[in-house]
Amino acid sequence: MVIMGQCYYNETIGFFYNNSGKELSSHWRPKDVVVVALGLTVSVLVLLTNLLVIAAIASNRRFHQPIYYLLGNLAAADLFAGVAYLFLMFHTGPRTARLSLEGWFLRQGLLDTSLTASVATLLAIAVERHRSVMAVQLHSRLPRGRVVMLIVGVWVAALGLGLLPAHSWHCLCALDRCSRMAPLLSRSYLAVWALSSLLVFLLMVAVYTRIFFYVRRRVQRMAEHVSCHPRYRETTLSLVKTVVIILGAFVVCWTPGQVVLLLDGLGCESCNVLAVEKYFLLLAEANSLVNAAVYSCRDAEMRRTFRRLLCFACLRQSTRESVHHTSSAQGGASTRIMLPENGHPLMDSTL
Repeated sequence: MVIMGQCYYNETIGFFYNNSGKELSSHWRPKDVVVVALGLTVSVLVLLTNLLVIAAIASNRRFHQPIYYLLGNLAAADLFAGVAYLFLMFHTGPRTARLSLEGWFLRQGLLDTSLTASVATLLAIAVERHRSVMAVQLHSRLPRGRVVMLIVGVWVAALGLGLLPAHSWHCLCALDRCSRMAPLLSRSYLAVWALSSLLVFLLMVAVYTRIFFYVRRRVQRMAEHVSCHPRYRETTLSLVKTVVIILGAFVVCWTPGQVVLLLDGLGCESCNVLAVEKYFLLLAEANSLVNAAVYSCRDAEMRRTFRRLLCFACLRQSTRESVHHTSSAQGGASTRIMLPENGHPLMDSTL
């Protein structure tokens, strides 16, 4: 019997799922297997690609600029999203019923934190691009200390929002306020989170729209002056297009899920949000893979760095085999071949 005003901290996960009307499966259904298989595949790809992006930014000194620090932070948020979704895939389906309340809040908190970090970083990237383009700079001169503080602020806000439901913004003491998609969370939390994200998207669209109009006017004026740097137009437009593609991909991937969250948060009883939630969440996770792919497609220097990192192990192995083969071939001959550290054979000057 449910008593209004009473807290249910000692109840099981099944109790809250039954209260919200969300089915809690006791066995693996075909659709569960499909979702988990796709989810594990996407998660592994997200982890590998975003690790590559972070390694590229860290290893190439040309990327030690504020915009690339922020892009690296976006990759870190996407990497975190991959970890969070991987954790979800190992604790979903019939395994959900075996979770404790703390385990369920941990699973949900990881997803909320990673998404918030991505949204906040995208807004920071938009503001930084606006600042640098308006100042006619290819790379912002924003002090590194301020960039670090901005990144720290992003993660503090993300962690705060991710931890908030477990400590206060839940429905353990108000079962009539529980959402259907997340049976332990209050509907108001879902509504506020979805509305906040949509507001951030509108702000980013406004910022990039202003950037595009400014760049178009700037390019028109540049055509009248021969003294302008010939690569300014190409570099500026490339950077703007890259971040706009990232933003567009994020909106396409996340908007369906946010709309569903908003409908559930507003208490839409006639909306069948449970029928599509898993697929929309998988679509949202795929955005973390899209972001990394966008970097390699849009940035020539990033593509070169990727190739260098990916081929490093192959080149080292090839060099070892070449040294071993050359030494063996010349072992019985009177001519001595010396191999310096760079791997290129040179004739010994004493011959």
